[in-house]
Amino acid sequence: MSCTYFITGTDTDAGKTWIALALLTALRKKGCRTLAMKPVACGCQLINGAYRNDDALKLQQHASVSVSYETVNPYALPAPIAPHFAAKEIGQRIDVERIKQLHAQQQDKADYIIMEGVGGWMVPLNERQTSADLVKILNVPVILVAGIRLGCLNHTLLTDAAIRYEGIRFAGWIANCVDKDCLAVEKNIQALRERLSAPLLGVVPYLEEFDAQTIADCLGMQTLIED
Repeated sequence: MSCTYFITGTDTDAGKTWIALALLTALRKKGCRTLAMKPVACGCQLINGAYRNDDALKLQQHASVSVSYETVNPYALPAPIAPHFAAKEIGQRIDVERIKQLHAQQQDKADYIIMEGVGGWMVPLNERQTSADLVKILNVPVILVAGIRLGCLNHTLLTDAAIRYEGIRFAGWIANCVDKDCLAVEKNIQALRERLSAPLLGVVPYLEEFDAQTIADCLGMQTLIED
């Protein structure tokens, strides 16, 4: 049975997708079978009659186990807005039980499943359930991507508190330096190290161009594999 890590972020554009790609790259390099999922994606484009999301396509390509796009991204929503709004616009409802069943069907196909969330930790998925509820139902550990920029201390510590409140296992966090003009980067990271309940798995410096292998080299994979 595979081990799943759910990748969440402190907010939108914290860098979840590139961290997920880096994790897939690092695990694959260590000889692990990997499978990727991004159950909900907004801002999808119509390609050959079907909605596709660029991030989900990248995840599909970087995984070593090949599955259908619909398995990677069962809810491909065209509007670049909050997922429950985007789903309603096209007459859909995001069903977390369907996602749970789809995830369960992949358990024997890979050593690791890297599942990227949508938006931040508490983003609504339907009229009553959030991304946090999905993770609780899946019962999988979380990796938090902290976008290091102005406001990151508050956003990251609030997310940490929310994860712990739900009783979900917090496997670790990654400091992703997304703002080249951010002041006191090292002080912010150190402040988070002193306060967060989970280990720091890596620090990704600000990059003008993203590359999965470059980011993978910044991550401490041994902690996750041994876990």
